[in-house]
Amino acid sequence: MPPSVGWRPPSVSRPRPEDDVTTGVYRSHWMIIPLQVIAVTLVFVALIGPILNTFGAGWVVMMAVAVVFGSLAYALPAWWYGTFGLREDHLVVHGGLAMRSSREVPLSRLQAVDVVRPLLMQVFGMAELHIEMAGGDGSDIRLRCLPRNLAERMRVAVLAHAAGLPGRSPEAPEWPFYRLPFLLLLGALTFRVPVLLSFILLLMLATAGAVFSEYGVIGAVLPLTLGLLRYFWGPLARYTDYYASLSSDGLRLRYGMFQRRMQTVPPGRVQAVRVVEPLLWRALGVARVEANVAGYAGARQGESATLLPVAPRRRAFALVNELFPESEAAYVPLVPNQSPVPSMVGVDERLFVSTRGLFCLVTEIVPVERVQAVRLVAGPLARLTGRMAVDVDTPPGPVRAKASGREAGEARRFLDALVEYGRRARVPSAGTERWATRSTLTRRPGTAGPGPDRPESRPGESRRPRFAEAGAGDRERGGPEPEKPESGGTGVSDAPAGGRAKDRGDTPGC
Repeated sequence: MPPSVGWRPPSVSRPRPEDDVTTGVYRSHWMIIPLQVIAVTLVFVALIGPILNTFGAGWVVMMAVAVVFGSLAYALPAWWYGTFGLREDHLVVHGGLAMRSSREVPLSRLQAVDVVRPLLMQVFGMAELHIEMAGGDGSDIRLRCLPRNLAERMRVAVLAHAAGLPGRSPEAPEWPFYRLPFLLLLGALTFRVPVLLSFILLLMLATAGAVFSEYGVIGAVLPLTLGLLRYFWGPLARYTDYYASLSSDGLRLRYGMFQRRMQTVPPGRVQAVRVVEPLLWRALGVARVEANVAGYAGARQGESATLLPVAPRRRAFALVNELFPESEAAYVPLVPNQSPVPSMVGVDERLFVSTRGLFCLVTEIVPVERVQAVRLVAGPLARLTGRMAVDVDTPPGPVRAKASGREAGEARRFLDALVEYGRRARVPSAGTERWATRSTLTRRPGTAGPGPDRPESRPGESRRPRFAEAGAGDRERGGPEPEKPESGGTGVSDAPAGGRAKDRGDTPGC
């Protein structure tokens, strides 16, 4: 059954013949031609004063006509030769006018697909398709100024090809997970220490200037006001109307006030997650969820790292359980360190969990099969006290998981446990490519595989994804929690365990 989160799942739409984008050649929206001509003409008009004084009105008219026709002569062929299309399991992109280029990308290396609609594109009914491929920075593909319906249909076809389904398959149904209320976003952005301190300082400066008639404080008030607006207005405009849903194609995120973005993260692309609870947010019972997502690099990595900007703590950890199926971060036994800087760490057969921070509580969660490397680190002072740290390397992102302030023997046991659990977890792994062709992604955890009485799901069949089967909605309604054995932890330390995170509250914490 779909999760009970207050919305009904959307109906499954069947593709129409005109929606088939698996064949044919496609181009950007034709409106890009007059827009380019207008942009070049406006630049010429801005320079018309010096030109008029130098050459006279007759020459200016002739030059204006030449600029218009010249820009049109360039924009029209560039639009015509800039084509793209799907060829079996590859995306083929052609471009360039003076220097032609052709790029063919296998969709099996797809990492994420985003549909972005800046304000100007929204006015003209256009959208931009971002396709993130494996290979780091410079490997992404951007199809700009597409008709909106073409961008959305191309996103569906690209995801279907990457999942191993025919490109004509309908869009996978989705189940709503969380919608961010605007008042909660507004309150969370306001209820932050830097914002409150800046606002108090701004009031003090403004009051001092008004009382003592010191207008020189304006030089300090203006930069402070601009910085406060940027620190507050940027996240507010970015995360307004934030909506998260789950589907067999992965996690879908929609958000943005002036620049609308639809982000799709396929299954298995989230490499690590951290739940951040600032000091003042803990009074509100809310948290922020960030992740290391494979494929994003450079500036795109920071833009796409946030999965939930503000959400209740229970909903935040419910998303972690959906992203990492067949695992429960709240049941991992955590072991405290003996360092002046408090932290707790735990590892089991599925997850590595660490919590740290006094004023800002950070919980970092890494699946053991996605750990790229494990290192023992000891600085000069740590060596004098016999302490070591275990660094857990993951793909680039905000998550920097580590077990710090551990005794040498305890750190070695953590390292050995991580290596062994990771080796066991990676053996049965089938990778993340063509996720729809593997029956394990479409059946409930703990059930038998396809058989005579349980046929394998067919392409296009509406069935709930595996990572949406955890029943987060049932847990949030106060339903029965899944039973876990008391000995499900690792026991890598002889020190007394700090208890399961479940025993200390709803979420793991320091």
